[in-house]
Amino acid sequence: MKLIIAYIQPHALTRVEHALLLLPFFPGMSVSQVRGFGQGKRRDRQTAREELTEFTGKVRIEIGALDEQADAIVNAIASAAHSGRRGDGKIFSIELAGAVRIRTGDRDAEAIRSPGSDEPV
Repeated sequence: MKLIIAYIQPHALTRVEHALLLLPFFPGMSVSQVRGFGQGKRRDRQTAREELTEFTGKVRIEIGALDEQADAIVNAIASAAHSGRRGDGKIFSIELAGAVRIRTGDRDAEAIRSPGSDEPV
């Protein structure tokens, strides 16, 4: 299993969501607004005060996925979020040690299977 964490431009979220929803096995995602900076911050250095207080707004997407689904999810995010301009974002794929679906007690692969295969609530 993998935990996919993507940092993208806020305006790309709708495109990314649509691309992910086209995947037949898409398990769902969590989205949050975050602020930060990358290596470009060093090149655009202004005053020390601005350097400490000016961060770029991004959207963080987190997705728990089965190993066989991870590449397709990463590719869908990368393709939909790509503009070719600096600051498009980054995607990280991390080994996931375990998962639990709180409602049912399902563990690991069963806990993150796609909603289409989930039993009705």
